[in-house]
Amino acid sequence: MAGQGRETVRRAAVRPLVGLLAGLLAGAGCASPEPPDPAPRQIQTLLDRHARAVLARDEAAYAVDLDPALAPAALREFEHLAEVPLGAWRYRLKDFDRSGEGRATARAELSYEIRGYDSGPVTTERVLDLAERDGRWYVSADRPASGAAQQLWQQGDVEAERGERSLVLGVGQSPERLREIAAAADRAVPAVSAAWPEKWAGRVVVLVPASLDAMGGLLGAPAPSYRGIAAVTTGEVRGGPDAPADRVIVNPEAYGELGAFGRQMVLTHETTHVATRAHTSPATPVWLSEGLADWVAYRGSGRTAAQAAPELRRAVRAGDLPAGLPDDDIFAFGGDADALAQAYEGGWLACELIAEHWGEAKLIAFYRAVGAHPGRAGSVEKALHEVLGTTPADFTTRWRAYLGERLG
Repeated sequence: MAGQGRETVRRAAVRPLVGLLAGLLAGAGCASPEPPDPAPRQIQTLLDRHARAVLARDEAAYAVDLDPALAPAALREFEHLAEVPLGAWRYRLKDFDRSGEGRATARAELSYEIRGYDSGPVTTERVLDLAERDGRWYVSADRPASGAAQQLWQQGDVEAERGERSLVLGVGQSPERLREIAAAADRAVPAVSAAWPEKWAGRVVVLVPASLDAMGGLLGAPAPSYRGIAAVTTGEVRGGPDAPADRVIVNPEAYGELGAFGRQMVLTHETTHVATRAHTSPATPVWLSEGLADWVAYRGSGRTAAQAAPELRRAVRAGDLPAGLPDDDIFAFGGDADALAQAYEGGWLACELIAEHWGEAKLIAFYRAVGAHPGRAGSVEKALHEVLGTTPADFTTRWRAYLGERLG
């Protein structure tokens, strides 16, 4: 009985505690949660209106959401887009941060497609400053995100030249120059398709900025790095049919110094990068991607190895035969110009060797096999074994002997 009494006391003491905890939990459950900030949804709605206005070429609708301080510059940019045949224009809000009373900063992804040319979107990130007045948000500034490149229409009024298989967009260029580039791009497309039998868009978009500095802006990189480069191709090297759209960007200064053959060779080379993008991945070494592009550009041209590889020929004749295929870092712009030239020439002759010894179909199959590998490690070795029936050591030996034969 004494024990039962102590147990009764303990139970009586616990009951108020349980009741107190239950009351606290019930009270916590009844507290109203913090209401979500409606601003991000409002900003996304604003961006959706912006996108519809751009596609509809509706300047009045575009201006509705602009802060008066930004409106003149933003409307000039809107007008710069007039000749660009847009097929899609979308914003996706990625981040929103209030910076003070009635002020905020948003980070958004802009994606767009050029109608009739792009099979996937070009994407870039923008940072927008926003001001709130009377419960409505307005864009007060719009700029590229840190590290993001400019777009051509942000540099000036865009002129368009439509070829049969190309679209050339230029700023500060004469109509004659744009027509000449479009004609060369039109010739490049069938030349690439003849050498690269895989399915691709069969058309190319070429951007021609006003200067070398403007080219650097489009690439989001220091302009001097591209001083001697006539053109580059932008695109995301990830492979697959949904890879983002490519752009060939011409350096108007270096391109203008080339003769007719050089200009055609450059555009055919860059168009090859566009065509092969879906089969180019991080597993693809630069010597192979650049070598194949040069192989396509020189294919059927009648150029001798001595004409196409003068820097490497000088090295070979001086007894300085490369020990192996060039590493990726040698292809970096802004480095040793002679080493860069020799790297391109060595990659081209490696592809020439494959096409000559194993056949052009095997070269295409080899390129595809390398790009399909899950990573760089082992990609070339596996493709050499499975497609060409050889080893890295044997291929390197053959390549060095081939350099001696063709350039010695």
